Amino acid sequence: MLAAWCLAASSAMAQTGTYDVDINSAQYFSVAVPDGNYKVTVTLGSKKRKAETVVRAESRRLMVEGVSTRRGQFVDCSFIVNKRSPRFLMATDKGPREETVRLKDREKTYLNWDDSLTLEFNGAAPAVRRICIVPDTTATTIFLCGNSTVVDQNAEPWASWGQMITRWFDQRVAISNHAESGLTARTFLGGNRLEKILTMMRPGDYVVCEFGHNDEKEHRPGDGAWYHYVYNLKIFVDKVRQAGGHIIFCTPTQRRFWQDDNRHIKDTHGDFPAAMLSVAEREQVPVIDLNGMTRTFFETLGFEDSKRALVHYPANTYPGQDKALADNTHFNPYGAYEVAKMVVQGMINLQLPVVSALRADWQAFDPAHPDDFTTFRWYDAKSLDTQKPDGN
Repeated sequence: MLAAWCLAASSAMAQTGTYDVDINSAQYFSVAVPDGNYKVTVTLGSKKRKAETVVRAESRRLMVEGVSTRRGQFVDCSFIVNKRSPRFLMATDKGPREETVRLKDREKTYLNWDDSLTLEFNGAAPAVRRICIVPDTTATTIFLCGNSTVVDQNAEPWASWGQMITRWFDQRVAISNHAESGLTARTFLGGNRLEKILTMMRPGDYVVCEFGHNDEKEHRPGDGAWYHYVYNLKIFVDKVRQAGGHIIFCTPTQRRFWQDDNRHIKDTHGDFPAAMLSVAEREQVPVIDLNGMTRTFFETLGFEDSKRALVHYPANTYPGQDKALADNTHFNPYGAYEVAKMVVQGMINLQLPVVSALRADWQAFDPAHPDDFTTFRWYDAKSLDTQKPDGN
């Protein structure tokens, strides 16, 4: 349910179109729409004052980063938002059958899975004059599959690369993030998440998979890197290709676990990265090596400063947080922003056609030379949850 600080279009206006607004503070704007991709154009600025506006969508997906306008200046920004609900029709031998994604209880409150397209306006001095929302059927969609390192984290101070990669693509690309904390390749498939993707996907779309963190903890007969894990990855490959899509693998991000010298990262993923690479080689799947890039990233920052990329905060940093947060797996907004750049750079290195839709301000990224965490700016959303996400 939308809180009091969310501006929702009235029932008579709950459709796509243009809305003249006067937003001058951190607020949400929500419109009920069917599943699909939507081109959103926001007119940022104010007649009365200078402004600086950040735009995010649904569960904190970064769409527009810090647009500054002078008094009386207005800037139009366009991007694609993918909206989805848990419902879909699955094709069977007896005809279409109504199905749903098997959401975890907490997901049922996420903006990502409701019946509305929601925009969040934030920043140092937000100002919005007009919002235009229209259906889009031309954008290439990149679907994301994975766990808590990929998911659109719904609340501060957690963040993942899937909700930051939206920042770097223009209105020719939509990002549809179906990851969730705690999932494995097996539970992602078992929860109907890939089936939901296949009902939305068109030939030429992409499906990006990052699994491993939680698969390592499955201990049923046949579990492990070289049987169930590779078996399930092969299911992703076969189903995506059968539907005309392009599949991409990402090796799992490193945990901030250090060797005794506190200079080098200790590998905690065992055979899982190698198992993923073996499937990729056999099936000719392009791979983005997040495992290697995040190792370089952490070691470049060093033992202490690498905490700045993860949810490490002293007690009372956030309201009601009476204990320190010290999580060595889950990223904060800065860390997620950097990992998203690694994914984009990985796409560039693979020469994927979709990188032609990168925004003009993209610059090549090297995890050995990350952005300065002291100058990174993030304006907290109103949603806060200091409970650790599922998985590790």
